[in-house]
Amino acid sequence: MVVMNELKIVFMGSPEFALTPLKMLLAEGYDICGVYTQPDRPAGRGRELCPPPVKTLALEHGLAVYQPQSLKKPEEQAFLKELKPDVIVVAAYGLILPQAVLDIPVYGVLNIHPSLLPRYRGATPVAATLLGGDEWAGVSLMKLEAGLDTGPVYSRSMVAIRPEDTTPILADKLAFIGGCMLLELLSQIPSLPEPKVQDNTQASYFGMVTKEMGLINWQTSAVEIERRVRAFFPWPGVFTTFNQKTLKILEAKPRNLGLGLKPS
Repeated sequence: MVVMNELKIVFMGSPEFALTPLKMLLAEGYDICGVYTQPDRPAGRGRELCPPPVKTLALEHGLAVYQPQSLKKPEEQAFLKELKPDVIVVAAYGLILPQAVLDIPVYGVLNIHPSLLPRYRGATPVAATLLGGDEWAGVSLMKLEAGLDTGPVYSRSMVAIRPEDTTPILADKLAFIGGCMLLELLSQIPSLPEPKVQDNTQASYFGMVTKEMGLINWQTSAVEIERRVRAFFPWPGVFTTFNQKTLKILEAKPRNLGLGLKPS
C-alpha cells in the first residue's frame, strides 16, 4: 500500500494558475520527482527569454525541471517512465499528452480543469466563463485521456462569479479550489473512486484567445463589452480606435440610460 505523502508525483504546469496546486503539494510533503513545464519564451520589449512561473517556483524548491518541446518523442517518454511516477498531476501545462504518457503513472494522470466540464473544454476556460456571462464558475478534477478535456470527472466544485472578477482574479480562486480537490483525491489513493463519464451532448469548446479578440465591436451590447473587458484582462485587453489612435479600455460598467438606443 502506498502511504499518502510517499506518492511519487510528476507535476506538469506552466502559468500562474499552476502555482497554487504545486505549492499545496509541496506543503503537504509530497515527493515531487519531476516538474514539467513549457520552454522559456521571449517576452517584453527586449524579447529576452523568460521562464514559466512554474519553473521559477520549482527551482526555488530545488525540484528537477524538464522543458521538452513535445512529449511525443519516444526518448522523452522513456525518460519520463524512468521517473516511475505514481501519479501525474496536470494544471494548465499546455502540451498534449499522448497515450504512451497517459499509460505511465500507476494511478493515472489527474488534470485540474477550471470549468464545469463538459462546459468550456479547451485552452482558456476561465475567459470563456466570463464571456458567457455565467453566474457560476467551477473546477473539474478529471482523469486525463487522449481527447481534449473529454476524460471522466472525479469531482466538481463551484464558486459564484462576482462583478469585479477578471480572468486572473477568478483563476486564482479556481486554482485554490482545484488544489484542495486534488489533495482530497490523492488522500484516497489507492482506493480512488470511479470517475463519472462526461455527457458529450452538453460539451462546448473555447480555444486560444487571440489579440484580435480584444477589438471592440460597437454593434454588440454594453453588457457583452463589459464581459470582454473582464475576460480579456490583462491580455489582450479590450481596445478600440479613435482619431486613428488605439484606446485601451481598462474598466467598464454597463448602464441603462433608458434612451432606447441601439448599440453602435
